[in-house]
Amino acid sequence: MAMEAMAGSPEAARGGRRRGEEAAPALRPAKLSRAELYRPPTSEELSRLKETEDLFHSSLLRLQIEELLKEVTLKETKKKKIDAFLCEINSLLNAIPETLETELTDQAWLSKGVKVPFLQVPFNVKGKFRFLPPAELKVVGSYLLGTCIKPEVNVDVAVTMPREIFQDKDNLNQRYHRKRALYLAHIAQHLSKEKLFSSVKFAYMNGNHLKPILLLRPQGKDEKMVTVRLHACPPPDLFKASRFYPNKNNVRTAWFMEQSIPKEGFIEPPTPHYNNSILCDTVLLSHLHFLSNAAADFPGMKDGLALLKVWLNQRQLSKGLGCFSGFLISMLVAYLLVKRKIVKMMSGYQVLRSTLQFLATTDLSETGISLAKDVDASLPILNDFHQVFEVVFVDPSGLVNLCADVTASKYHQVQFEAKRSMEILDDRMVDGFQVLLMTAKPMLRTFDHVFHLKHVSKLQGACKKMELLNELMDRGGNYVATALPFIVSLLTRGLARRALLLAHSLPQVPEWPIDAEPPKHKDVGPLTFGILFVPEFAATVLEKGPQADHPEALDFRTFWGEKSELRRFQDGSICEAVLWEADTVCQKRLIPEQIVRHLLKLHADIPESSICYMGASLESVIRTGKKVPGTGEEAMVSVVCSYDDLSRKLWNLKGLPLTVTAVQGVHPALRYTDVFPPIPMKPIYSFHTRIRTKHLLLPSEEKPCPAYVAPLKIICHMEGSGQWPQDKEAIKRIKAAFHLQLAELLQQQHQLVCRPAVTHTDVYKDGYVFRLQVAYHREPLILKEVVTPEGMLKYQDTEASQQLEMETLHLPYLTSSLHGLQQQHPVFGSTCRLAKRWISAQLLGDNISEECVDLLVAFLFVHPAPFTPPSSPQVGFLRFLDLLATFDWKNNPLIINLNAGLTDADCTEIKSKFLADRSRLPVMFIATPKDRWSSMWTREQPSVQILQRLLVLASESLRALEEQLMDPLNSQDVKMVFRPPLDFYDVLIHLNPNQIPRHLENVDRPVKSFFRGVVKNSTATKILFPVVDYDPVQCYLQELRDAFSDLALFFYDKHGGEVIAVLWKPLSFQPQPFKVSNMKGRMVTTLNNELVCVPNVEAILEDFEVLGEGLVKNVEARTEKWTI
Repeated sequence: MAMEAMAGSPEAARGGRRRGEEAAPALRPAKLSRAELYRPPTSEELSRLKETEDLFHSSLLRLQIEELLKEVTLKETKKKKIDAFLCEINSLLNAIPETLETELTDQAWLSKGVKVPFLQVPFNVKGKFRFLPPAELKVVGSYLLGTCIKPEVNVDVAVTMPREIFQDKDNLNQRYHRKRALYLAHIAQHLSKEKLFSSVKFAYMNGNHLKPILLLRPQGKDEKMVTVRLHACPPPDLFKASRFYPNKNNVRTAWFMEQSIPKEGFIEPPTPHYNNSILCDTVLLSHLHFLSNAAADFPGMKDGLALLKVWLNQRQLSKGLGCFSGFLISMLVAYLLVKRKIVKMMSGYQVLRSTLQFLATTDLSETGISLAKDVDASLPILNDFHQVFEVVFVDPSGLVNLCADVTASKYHQVQFEAKRSMEILDDRMVDGFQVLLMTAKPMLRTFDHVFHLKHVSKLQGACKKMELLNELMDRGGNYVATALPFIVSLLTRGLARRALLLAHSLPQVPEWPIDAEPPKHKDVGPLTFGILFVPEFAATVLEKGPQADHPEALDFRTFWGEKSELRRFQDGSICEAVLWEADTVCQKRLIPEQIVRHLLKLHADIPESSICYMGASLESVIRTGKKVPGTGEEAMVSVVCSYDDLSRKLWNLKGLPLTVTAVQGVHPALRYTDVFPPIPMKPIYSFHTRIRTKHLLLPSEEKPCPAYVAPLKIICHMEGSGQWPQDKEAIKRIKAAFHLQLAELLQQQHQLVCRPAVTHTDVYKDGYVFRLQVAYHREPLILKEVVTPEGMLKYQDTEASQQLEMETLHLPYLTSSLHGLQQQHPVFGSTCRLAKRWISAQLLGDNISEECVDLLVAFLFVHPAPFTPPSSPQVGFLRFLDLLATFDWKNNPLIINLNAGLTDADCTEIKSKFLADRSRLPVMFIATPKDRWSSMWTREQPSVQILQRLLVLASESLRALEEQLMDPLNSQDVKMVFRPPLDFYDVLIHLNPNQIPRHLENVDRPVKSFFRGVVKNSTATKILFPVVDYDPVQCYLQELRDAFSDLALFFYDKHGGEVIAVLWKPLSFQPQPFKVSNMKGRMVTTLNNELVCVPNVEAILEDFEVLGEGLVKNVEARTEKWTI
């Protein structure tokens, strides 16, 4: 019995102590002489400084990486415990008794408490089996190399089965695999009786059904410390290697199909995956020696591998069938060392960079690589491997393809991630460490659209339809692994122009107890696919094919089936083409869904009911009407067109004393981010009360509240002139005169219905109401004038000047910047709308400004790392929730580099100033190129408590949503996260729906709605002016806040909410000393013989009803939460 690796000292086994782990003496401040203090740096210090400067953007990145490595590497004390556990396993394995020889199919000798961990289909197979103790036990894999990383520490032990239990032809028809499974089952039967283990379970190695392994975990509190994985493997030189070349057959068709005699003259197909699975077991030890040679005297390799494993784990690439495992990445680093792309002098970070660079620039599905040194003419060549495997990376023996199970699609995903990571590491504006190694990339937040194949058993039919019997035999009957590469390449071809990347989840089965039947192929659960779009082409409705007379036309017709038809194009050519039906932007975004469903039904017999497509599950909350198929993008475009036309008319107005120098929109609809864009309307006169003399309409008392007409605010800048007065009151008068004149001229020259007021002029055009506000560029400066008591004139910010600057300067600039962002990223607007709808639905819309939410969403598009910019509103919204929940608002400013207006140095300056002034700055600090120091959009709100509440809601909503969207087997109700939890509040004021003008915008659309006195019309010109900006609930809220803001906070969803939620302020419920000035909303009572005032809750609740008469249905006091 040999177990050398365990027998020797742990130090020797692991190639010495890791760097920096010498027994350090207690730290004391060292007294240095002057000469020592100023001595020149040593060459080692110089090279370290140079490396930091050249490689890492900052010494911070170096420190972060060193800190992470300390976190994930195993401590010495743990290693000692693990070594002791391994020694005990060693002695137990050697003591397992032998069994008598029986037929392979006679498994009665196994106790009832253990089931063979192998799907024995077909059951009958020749051969005999008996159990003999292992010939040898060796630790293999990452534990010995010191590249094992937490949190999941796996130690792999190779259990060599003795030569005596094998016969000739064990390489055929799964005989070897079944002996291996029986061998492990017998070991499991004996070890399960031992008190040493907390659990003895089976699992499939990397999801491969042909390769069960046995998992052992220690007893007690060390249970999570380590999992020892036993791999049964054959003795060396048991099989002739040439039997397992990729083009050889080792599974006979007659046996697999359970036919009595093989067909005459039938040529057996090659079984490369089957052959590879046996070969893998024969080279476990040689791989260990190869890797330990590579890692010797190369501390950077251990660190680099630890970083690479973290990188793979964060991207969900390292587990499941066909994963890019830790072992695979270790072999790749060793390959780069052999090829001198890496040298032993390199640090861990350099190893990480070099490996990512290699992955980014090398496509192993096109040109494979090999570690085999001496070219043996008899060995298969790379091309032989390419014939039968999608991705090729051959091991040092020249026989094993390490990437046998990796699909081309999965490798392209690894390649894509590596490219993206290199870009991030080279970008000084991004915190590469945080983004690459600390940010998880689950499929839902990575891909624009995700869809699930609910019933994997449907892939059996797909294998039949695609005629994949040979492949199915090769994969041991695993129809999921067989069909997956074909399904993916089918969809990749169908989505070729639209998709940047199409990826799939890795099928994996959880471990199972030894007394349970092994999991079936369908137990992998639903398969998930993710699509990353090319934004320019994702929504095109036409798929143009070859010309009708070209030979490729037939192939095109076969591929698209009856969807393909001949069409004549403008250039006169007649081509095959596929036209997808989609009218609205929202439907065009879902064309990929039509393609996926059509191709899977046509070529793989997968019914539509088995596909659960999660592309636009959330968009129903920003849809206004049942009959409206879209999500309002078209409505937004028509608003912007009308606005553009109006601004041209304003530019060209004749008869104004001063010309208009600029027209700038500030309403969210003009930057495409209004949750429910305005719809062109014409009022119905009979529904309203009319004031004929003024050509106005008023709401009628008998009828429900009229529809809400939002005024679209536009700032009109007038040119400067010496005629402008220098007094603030006089400026207001001049502006009022301009408002009157603008109304008059627009009416005369363009027949627009206008309604002037002192502060603005409302213009009815194309069914919308635009609100023009005149601005004079020097007015904010004049408002800043303050006269000191000494009579000196000085300038300082006043509330009025800041407000005016925001309205006339900052808001127009923000609107135009975000309008530009929408032109670059077509889903920016819809993402903002979902985010704002969610905040409003949580009743927090009044506590955080719309501009602030727009900027938070803009951050996701301007700085998407580690992702790509969102190309669907849903993925944008999920990332928005994640940003809210995970960003460290306390210690970091959120810097949004709009129009690339900030340099690296600017960002550093903003961060350092932020840290210096943290206590004086808003809790949520957002910096942009035009607003670096003040964070004007978050200056007043949100407060600390509201931000805290937002973070909790965001992380809960994200968790609930991701759970739902990743679970296609249960019914989805994504609106759940848009329904606020009301048990948090003290009082609920229920409102009368007929007085809520935006009732139809409610998350759960009301079953019956009220007629609101308008018809959809954009052509009316001569009309009575509609009721503008009238929302009774907002007026009521304002009155409540004015009257009771010292006692309570009020929360409401302005988009059709039926409840106003009230939260008492705890401080105001403390008894106050009795004063006449303290009596508002309070009553007098005695406490310890003193007169004190306490809130008179009953009277306050009554006031709520009185104030809202006709609007309030009832007031629900939840007194169990507080006492009167």
